[in-house]
Amino acid sequence: MPAHCFYVYILSNASRTLYTGVTNDLVRRMWEHQNKIDPRAFTSRYHVTQLVWFEETGSIVAAIEREKQIKGWTRAKKIALVNSMNPTWRDLSADEGFFRSIR
Repeated sequence: MPAHCFYVYILSNASRTLYTGVTNDLVRRMWEHQNKIDPRAFTSRYHVTQLVWFEETGSIVAAIEREKQIKGWTRAKKIALVNSMNPTWRDLSADEGFFRSIR
């Protein structure tokens, strides 16, 4: 049986509005955010479509716990987390080969 991967991620926009989410398919989920599948969703309304941080885990329980932990943090602590992995706040999903590397 293949191992399952789950992702906790943070999205941003040009004005650094933050969104934290969890998924079992980061490629699909990014496509949904970037194509604004649900126009009423927070990420659609505020154009929050740039992947600036993510973390992989093998457990959905651990992923959900981590998402809740991050959502409970102050904005400053979330910014520090992003800066630790991605100090230039580039859109990681725009990097050539990024999605191939996580599949």
